[in-house]
Amino acid sequence: MNTTIREMEKRRSIRKFKSDAVPKKLLDEIIEAGLYAASGMGKQAAAIVAVTDKELRDRISEDNRKIGGWDEGFDPFYGAPVILIVLGNKAVPTSIYDGSLVMGNLMLAAHSEGLGSIWIHRAKEEFETDYYKDLLKKLGLEGEWEGIGHCAVGYIDGEAPKAAPRKEGRVYWA
Repeated sequence: MNTTIREMEKRRSIRKFKSDAVPKKLLDEIIEAGLYAASGMGKQAAAIVAVTDKELRDRISEDNRKIGGWDEGFDPFYGAPVILIVLGNKAVPTSIYDGSLVMGNLMLAAHSEGLGSIWIHRAKEEFETDYYKDLLKKLGLEGEWEGIGHCAVGYIDGEAPKAAPRKEGRVYWA
């Protein structure tokens, strides 16, 4: 088995991160890998908002917690210091699929750099609110965008979990 496939099989979702900052050089490499994800008709209809500012990160965490209905004090990003938010351009019919591929690339790239990651949902609901639409405008992101997901990234606090056994009966040959 080649190295790429082996690493794909080893990547796990992480639910406990150290608060240590991730060097920008590593984040740039991870983001670049995300931007190279396949996209429908090559339209590259996904964008990434890289959140490293703690105040904004904590605001997003709190809003996400409220949308998810969790108790006060719960961090849906499990302490990860970085949130890479993937958005899909609503004008492109394949943007949700394109953004999902970007998310996959981000998580695999983070793993390849020795970092942990996890896909956290509710970006769709967040970016339907005025606060987040205004944030995109302030960042210079024009047009209509849909939140696809948050890729929480950071150094793993502890050991990565072992893979659960794969379910049988999910492949059909024709």
